[in-house]
Amino acid sequence: MAQRQKLLVLYAHSPDLNSRVVSWSEYDGTSTEKHTSGDSDAPPYDSVVAAMREGWRVIQFPQQLPSYPGMEYNTAYLKYEYILEKLEELDA
Repeated sequence: MAQRQKLLVLYAHSPDLNSRVVSWSEYDGTSTEKHTSGDSDAPPYDSVVAAMREGWRVIQFPQQLPSYPGMEYNTAYLKYEYILEKLEELDA
C-alpha cells in the first residue's frame, strides 16, 4: 500500500503543548479531504497533545525567542507554531 502525508499546522496560545489552539491549517496529501482557510469555526483539536493522542506526530517546534525590552505586549505574528504529520495508507 502507498502512503501519503497529511500535515497539520497548529498555532498554540503559549509554548505549552497543552495550551489551546488559536489558529490552524490542514494539508491533505491523500486527496481524500479538501480544506481551505476558515472552513471551520472550531480547531480540529483543542491542543497539540490532543492531536498527538489521535496519531499526529510533531515534526517541528516553534523557536523560543526572548522578547525585546519594551515589546513584551506588542502583537505580531503567531509565535507558537507546531507542525504535525500523519501518514495514511492508500489503496494503490
